[in-house]
Amino acid sequence: MNVVGIDGTGEIVAEPDWESVFNDVLEIGQAHEHWRRITTELKDRALMSPGNAHALQRLVVAYVLYDRSLREVAENGAVTRPKRGNPKAIARTSPHFVAMREMASDAAVLEAEFGLSPRRRSAATKAERKTKVTRPSDEFTKRKGS
Repeated sequence: MNVVGIDGTGEIVAEPDWESVFNDVLEIGQAHEHWRRITTELKDRALMSPGNAHALQRLVVAYVLYDRSLREVAENGAVTRPKRGNPKAIARTSPHFVAMREMASDAAVLEAEFGLSPRRRSAATKAERKTKVTRPSDEFTKRKGS
């Protein structure tokens, strides 16, 4: 894990070691850039916490895998062609297209959780710790002996 962090976010949540997750240099760079963008926004809005570390990692992985599948679909199409010479072969939905849709769905859920999507941005606020307010009536509601 990279504890140095970006713009002070590393003190809150350490950046994962993307080289151990991805083996493509471009995808490692994409992951790092997605991480920087997301954590900077969450830190600026005071929504970043250590408990979000794995969910943040899942969101970045969803983005990178979406992009990987998107490149494959853009190059080869959303439908795989039937194999030549096989009369029983049929065209099927590309597994990359299916993966792309799954990653988009996963990312959308996590974006909503973090308040990253425009529609959810105003709903995501820093959780405030409420202090207990004592009232004069509390003296009467206490049981004797407690």
